[in-house]
Amino acid sequence: MAELLTGEVTHYYSRLGVASLSLRAPLSKGDRIRILGHTTDLAEAVDSIEIDHQQIDQARPGDDVAIKVVGRVREGDKIYRETEDDGSFTVRDL
Repeated sequence: MAELLTGEVTHYYSRLGVASLSLRAPLSKGDRIRILGHTTDLAEAVDSIEIDHQQIDQARPGDDVAIKVVGRVREGDKIYRETEDDGSFTVRDL
């Protein structure tokens, strides 16, 4: 499956398990994402997206959003959205 660079982690709230993201591409509830960084490699589905504490279903490029994450992430980690279903990971930038 190909991956599209979708955004970057700008902050992580460890007590809440929430990451703040700055988006470069659209992101929707249900999208499969991969979070990659120097010590981070997580894959999960997006279950919750918020802007200013309001739940939304889809965010656009340029939005600053918060999402629930299953593990610890770090500022600067990159967010990739899966774009195909062939079972492999490849990374491409915008």
